[in-house]
Amino acid sequence: MNLIRIYGLFLRHFYLITRSFPRILDLIYWPSIQITLWGFISNFFAAHSSYYSGAVGVILSCAILYDFLFRTSIGFNMLFLEEIWSRNFTNLFIAPMKISEIIVSLVFTALIRALIGLIPAILLTSPLFGISLLKLGLPLGFLFLSLYLFGITLGLFVSAGLLRFGPSFENIAWSTMFLLAPFGCIYYPVETLPEIFQSIAFALPLVYIFEETRNILVNGMVNYENIIKAIYLNGFYLILSICVFYYSFDKARDKGTLINIGE
Repeated sequence: MNLIRIYGLFLRHFYLITRSFPRILDLIYWPSIQITLWGFISNFFAAHSSYYSGAVGVILSCAILYDFLFRTSIGFNMLFLEEIWSRNFTNLFIAPMKISEIIVSLVFTALIRALIGLIPAILLTSPLFGISLLKLGLPLGFLFLSLYLFGITLGLFVSAGLLRFGPSFENIAWSTMFLLAPFGCIYYPVETLPEIFQSIAFALPLVYIFEETRNILVNGMVNYENIIKAIYLNGFYLILSICVFYYSFDKARDKGTLINIGE
């Protein structure tokens, strides 16, 4: 694995983002609007719900964590789609770049994209709503790590679909998170779901992440078992997504569709 090639691809996307005001505005605008909206909703529920009255900002905190997950996943997909839209994907192998180097570069660039959008939104929560994610303490780092890993995992699955089926798979890139959101129990306890849906929810790391977030904020205690389960499941799905990505790449190369992926 060549670090210079990884850094070179990273710089390509970094400059593409930071040298374009519309791109920066797009990254900052949507998270800020969403966090502001959920902030007012969170205050309403805190004033009118006995469940949330003891912990102002539970819904808002979960909304921030979910937005970080969404931005990480969609950020990875957007970087991959940029290569397809610009018909540059096959040019990467002239460098030559390995698939592993492309993945590593996009993983780090996706984090930069997510932070550019999320940091301004987080800064709004304190002056507007008097809420700080730092109340989660040390477990906050583990929660963000789990969400980051799952976001990258979803990005790899969608990118594998793009390799296998071409740009027609693009719509899935925008809908994946919305499909999983109901089972992630982002804004409500897992007991809210019907039993058959609970079985699906417990197979995802999301339910453990957001259940633990509410547990810390509402009950003031940490259950590291939830965090460990989330990281364990993330590791499993991440390895699976990498395997699927390599499989899709090999299939696209064997069928000769790789060179026309941007057409």
